[in-house]
Amino acid sequence: MFCLASAASAQQVGGIRGVVYDQDFDVPLPLVRVWINETGETTTTNEEGVFVFGQVAPGAYTLVFSKDGYTRQFTPNVVVSAGGMAEVNASLAGEFTEMEEFVVQDLELGGSEIGLLNLRMASPSFLDAISSDLMSQAGASDAAGALRLVAGATVEDGKYAVVRGLPDRYVNSQLNAVRLPTADVDKRAVQLDQFPAALVESIQVSKTFTPDQQGDASGGAVNLVLKGIPDERVLTAKIGTEYNTQLRYRDDFLTYRGGGVDFWGIDSGRDIPRNNQFGGVMGTTRDDAPLIYSGSFTAGGKRELDNGVRVGAFGSMYYKHDASYDDGGTFDIYEARLTDGRYAMRPFEQYGYTTLYDVTKGVESVQWGALGAVGAEWDNHALSLLYMRTQITEDEATLLEDTRGSLYRDELDIEAPFHRNETLEYTERSQSTLQLKGRHGLSLREYSLWKIARTLDPELDWTLSHNEARMDQPDKRTFRTWWSPGRVVIPNVLEFPAAHYGHDPSGSGNEFAQRIWKDITETSNQVAVNGKVPFEQWSGEEGYLKVGVFHDRVERKYNQDGFFYEFDGTSYEAPWERNWGAVYVGEGHPIAASDQDVDYKGDQKIGAWYYMIDLPLTGFLKVVGGARHESTDLKIVNRPESDNAQYLPPGGTGWTRFGPEADVSYSQDDILPSIGVELKPVEKVKLRASYSETVARQTFKELSPVMQMEYLGADIFVGNPQLTMSALRNYDLRVDYEPYAGSLLSASWFHKDVKNPIEYVQRFQASLFYTTAVNYPEGWLEGYELEVRQDLGRFWEQFRGFTLGANATFIESEVTLPDREAQSFADVEAPRKRRDMTNTPEFLYNLNLTYQSEKYGTRVGVFYTVRGDTLVEGGVALGRGYVPDVYEKEYGSLNLGVVQPIGERTKLSLQIKNLTNPKIERVYRSDYIDREATKTSYRRGIDIVLSMEHEF
Repeated sequence: MFCLASAASAQQVGGIRGVVYDQDFDVPLPLVRVWINETGETTTTNEEGVFVFGQVAPGAYTLVFSKDGYTRQFTPNVVVSAGGMAEVNASLAGEFTEMEEFVVQDLELGGSEIGLLNLRMASPSFLDAISSDLMSQAGASDAAGALRLVAGATVEDGKYAVVRGLPDRYVNSQLNAVRLPTADVDKRAVQLDQFPAALVESIQVSKTFTPDQQGDASGGAVNLVLKGIPDERVLTAKIGTEYNTQLRYRDDFLTYRGGGVDFWGIDSGRDIPRNNQFGGVMGTTRDDAPLIYSGSFTAGGKRELDNGVRVGAFGSMYYKHDASYDDGGTFDIYEARLTDGRYAMRPFEQYGYTTLYDVTKGVESVQWGALGAVGAEWDNHALSLLYMRTQITEDEATLLEDTRGSLYRDELDIEAPFHRNETLEYTERSQSTLQLKGRHGLSLREYSLWKIARTLDPELDWTLSHNEARMDQPDKRTFRTWWSPGRVVIPNVLEFPAAHYGHDPSGSGNEFAQRIWKDITETSNQVAVNGKVPFEQWSGEEGYLKVGVFHDRVERKYNQDGFFYEFDGTSYEAPWERNWGAVYVGEGHPIAASDQDVDYKGDQKIGAWYYMIDLPLTGFLKVVGGARHESTDLKIVNRPESDNAQYLPPGGTGWTRFGPEADVSYSQDDILPSIGVELKPVEKVKLRASYSETVARQTFKELSPVMQMEYLGADIFVGNPQLTMSALRNYDLRVDYEPYAGSLLSASWFHKDVKNPIEYVQRFQASLFYTTAVNYPEGWLEGYELEVRQDLGRFWEQFRGFTLGANATFIESEVTLPDREAQSFADVEAPRKRRDMTNTPEFLYNLNLTYQSEKYGTRVGVFYTVRGDTLVEGGVALGRGYVPDVYEKEYGSLNLGVVQPIGERTKLSLQIKNLTNPKIERVYRSDYIDREATKTSYRRGIDIVLSMEHEF
């Protein structure tokens, strides 16, 4: 009787089970407290986010989900039936006080550090990420500035991502996981300074390759996750102003007549004039410095319709008028000459002229970005449409003056050591993307594979996108002159007045005054489909099988039209202080079109399909592996604008006129495997190991045998149609320890073997020095990463509100020189067979300390970043000596940010950027030379930014 009563009682109860996810990243959320409101019974989710209540009486209940750093969620009307198990899944959103560029509250897609740490721990690849919150505190105004905060990441030339010491060609940049085109002249790299931090929710850097990533993500994949549709209504505005210590409202800002940018940075008045009736000026002038100001506006929200469909919309706009100035820069070209058995550094001379320039530069710019999104969700389905457009317009005036050289060869030499180069450069850069995305949860019949695994509901996601990048550089002007102070040889008989003369180093007569129009447009159409089948294996652990297809077609159109003023032997009698360029155009000098301009059309197709599995073997050990099958097809069709245009055939002995044989076609198929192992020996500790193979591709420019110059007289680049793709083998280890939510201790080791790395070398052929790209035989890179994030209040109550973050990366690298290059150094008695990889810093340090006052809401952040010595240019052997390697020296930057709420809806923000204002210096360095010599140096100045934000 007692047994029968017990059995009857057991049949009268049921249960509740489910999974809790991070709403921003759709990954399982561990250590969530779950309780039944009516009974008070509680439990906690496990590492996979799973919770179970096993003995619950039939009835209707309300579940409450809670976790530090997340918004509490209530799920009412959970019905438990006798003998049944109610399935309830929940998603928690990150909760924090937003300090981003102009958005008050965090939006979907993950702006919290806690959410990003959870994503890091759940990701199958080695992932590092930073949130919009941290970007704002650090004073990062764009994605390039924010990337420096990621462990092991930095930027090259202020624009291009470098991850773990591997530069642009080894790093894949994405926007919401969509591969982006680029209109860069020289690189297949996305310029990250185009994306305002105000539009970016988080930056996620995957440092190991998995088959669902792009095959050229060798150093890493940088994914800029944009702001999404908020759950609640948002309406905010922000205004700000900025002061730079080197600008200082000065009245001698370097510019030129007719220069500057309009409000939107779109100028249609610089087209090539008809009948070659050119106007404007060729030289610089001085004027009042522009003001710096910014503003932004954001609106959005969601609502649920009567039929249960949730719809939402979001819009955001950012605008900034900016300027910069530096009059303390230098640009010196040196070479090493063998003297008494040792190389001595001395100024490089070309046709008798030294190149020891003092540099003054003034830049006025406009940056704006607009983002709009609409979306709908119902049941297990979601659709979204997103459009983003960014624009950067820069008008740059550069003045180079050499008054430090020496050209006197005898007393009667009328030449003087002074010469002047002026460049007026107006550039518009834009990027746009239109993305249609879908996500679908499919309720299908479960399948069991004997007792090994049981399938769960599959998931499908897809993306269609159209993307465009453009660089329009109309009427870039270069003007080069030298000046003689004049001399009286025989009074009233032989006198030479002070005068300016055209400086044409090559003696061709067409290189001292030029105007160039350049336009590059690159579009891509992309489709990606991914299917994921979760399953429960023999011990109840959940894994998944994932497959997908990908196709991307990129079309590039390159157009350049160059004009040069013909050298007519005239001069301009004036003292050194007066600028000939200000009046040169009005003097009516003859101008002609260049006969060496070559346009081209490039086409690149990348197709791929992949398969991978996430297989838990036990509760503490799982394997993630698979392969990506990827094909590359690249074509270039040249379009010379003149019958006189020439190119250098591969292996040829001289220049020849264009024909179809100058066009380029390249194809390659790859199978890229990836295998990873994850071990959790104890709670909160995760060990991971990974091996993968990836590729690096050539650029259009590097493959075409066309003679390419930025302007007449500049360094010549000739592509190499025989250039092949590089292949990499990647080895990675990482240990993560997460003692509690929001805390992290991590250490990583990585090693990469590179076959056929692409490097630049100098050649002499057909009576011409030029630069080209070649495959070095091999190279390698190895390094360590250390990272810590810690709430100091956990250890010392007096430090409550303080959080410390720090990371450090140490890198070593090496490439083996081809035999031809190694022999060239041996010939000049400076033998070497290896050197460092370019753009690989010796170390990277990031340190940040933040404080938040619970009582007053004040937030303070201090951020310090250091980049170690970095090889930026490999040395070149010359017949008379050689030019040593060029390294950018170590420098650090300190930023400070303070945010103070005023009432419930307004905030004041003060940011001081680049407090240390270091000199950024590049030097010639070699074991064979007597001393280091500075090539370039400049400072950015200290920025003080004051802004106010209001939520309506």
